[in-house]
Amino acid sequence: METTNDQAETAQEEFIEASSIFLKNDFLPKLIYCLENMTDDQIWWRPNEQSNSVGNLVLHLQGNVKQWVVMPLGGKAFRRNRQAEFATRERVPKERLIADIRTAVEEVDQVMRTIQMPQLLVRYPIQTYQVSGLQAIYHVVEHFSYHLGQILYIYKLQTAADPGFYRHLAPL
Repeated sequence: METTNDQAETAQEEFIEASSIFLKNDFLPKLIYCLENMTDDQIWWRPNEQSNSVGNLVLHLQGNVKQWVVMPLGGKAFRRNRQAEFATRERVPKERLIADIRTAVEEVDQVMRTIQMPQLLVRYPIQTYQVSGLQAIYHVVEHFSYHLGQILYIYKLQTAADPGFYRHLAPL
């Protein structure tokens, strides 16, 4: 995970900076690594009908970040079909999955970087909830992390490989 040398002046600025670093510099590269190192069969494999494939989880993450941050805080129109994110069996090519998740995270990052601090306390109707801008961003970071964990587990099951994300922490 990369950090910056810039010092945040407020807790709000620090929250935005940390959220951006987690999503864009930590979680997204790990997700892309998994996709790049899996075959289409592995990306779309599901252990049973009650479980999701990596492909479905990536589609779900795209919809989630747009619905929770890009649309309400960024003011951009977005129409989501959440059920289709899980139900689709059409194999979206991994190159498109990668491009689309990159674009979605970049859109979120752009919204977070340009948001006016008072907007973080405004309540937005999202799904069946009324949440502040802070809660929406917090949800997106937590939600992305949650599903990244599932994706990493499926990656390891399917490839029998350790992605080595934490090798730098091993004792010498």
